[in-house]
Amino acid sequence: MPDVILRAEGLGYDGALALADLSVRAGEHIAVIGPNGAGKSTFLKLLAGLLTPSHGQVTLAGKPLKSFSRREIARQVAWLSQSDDVACEFLVSDYIALGRLPFQEMATPAEDKAAIRSAVKHCGVGSLITRVMGSLSGGERQRVMLARCLAQTPRILLLDEPTNHLDLAARSELLALLRTLPITILAVLHDLSLVPDFAARTVLLSDGHLTMDGLSQQVLFSTMFEETFRLKVHQITLDDGHASLLFRPETS
Repeated sequence: MPDVILRAEGLGYDGALALADLSVRAGEHIAVIGPNGAGKSTFLKLLAGLLTPSHGQVTLAGKPLKSFSRREIARQVAWLSQSDDVACEFLVSDYIALGRLPFQEMATPAEDKAAIRSAVKHCGVGSLITRVMGSLSGGERQRVMLARCLAQTPRILLLDEPTNHLDLAARSELLALLRTLPITILAVLHDLSLVPDFAARTVLLSDGHLTMDGLSQQVLFSTMFEETFRLKVHQITLDDGHASLLFRPETS
């Protein structure tokens, strides 16, 4: 598969993840789902090179991830955690510019400015750049953090519950933005109703095992999903004709 950009082979990490295999093609948007403690965050951290696997390996563009320096990984892979601890007085413009650190002494000032300008425009945060991080709402903060990631001009974006702590409107705005990005994205999503609109492909984890990997609709309506979450999935049609999913507890 010549278009595979990221691959996990027999990937394991102590007791948190057991021998997972995954091949990711360039441009794919993939949702990573599972109950609390399933190993989702650990899986993403291994793919980002933030943790060293106890078994197996990750390859990036055909080369073992362990052969890359941290800076070399950051030139290709951007990581957004559940909570990025940033000082409240940090200027938004300075925070977004952190995304260019992996390119120090490599890129020209003009290239850095162009990358930052493009990230700011794409995330719609131009009106926020003179503010401080502590003054932002949850949705604004998340878009700024995403702009920092995009300033890295990554090939791959790894997101750990990017909609966590956001209200419904902010969640919808963020997912709509992510859908427009022409890069490879893997996102851990806690809100299962967001999965079909974001990702054509879904990976299901349970008890540290990757138990299912397939088209999102197939995964969400599978017996494996029901057994993992103890939820039944119902598809409903709204007044505007849009289909939405409703998750209800199983009834005995």
